[in-house]
Amino acid sequence: MVDVGKAAGIEPDRRLVELDIALPPAPTPFGAYVEAIQCGPLLFLSGMLPVIGHDPKYIGRIGDELGVAEGYNATRTACLSGLAAAKAHLGSLNRISNIAKLGVYIATAGDFREHPKVADGASELLLELFGADRVPPRIVLGVASIPLGMPVEIELVFEIKP
Repeated sequence: MVDVGKAAGIEPDRRLVELDIALPPAPTPFGAYVEAIQCGPLLFLSGMLPVIGHDPKYIGRIGDELGVAEGYNATRTACLSGLAAAKAHLGSLNRISNIAKLGVYIATAGDFREHPKVADGASELLLELFGADRVPPRIVLGVASIPLGMPVEIELVFEIKP
């Protein structure tokens, strides 16, 4: 279980150090788009894949080639890539005042039903870093495929401090 009591009121950059979590290099686009754009107080990230830099770490469908534990880890990796992209854009995760949305898309075998357990890879990481008062609403969907054969893709929208 996650210790959310310690996370409350602590800056996310400091929390990364306390938890000994190293962000990967900020991801680079696989096509003609940008990884992040700020519109007013909101920072929208492109779909984040389970990559380190530009290197896919997981390939396959959850419930077929990959199990729930691998899906959880792939989702956590995608979220770390998203945090790296946000930090590259903002300079510091401490500028994030709230997490407005988390979307988790999971490439699954047709009879797979454990979507929430896979999505928790991202949700629990955000909980650890930002605290219970900033856990976002989320949508979790099973899909037929995700770019480059990866098992998950996440979508994040952050509210930024003025």
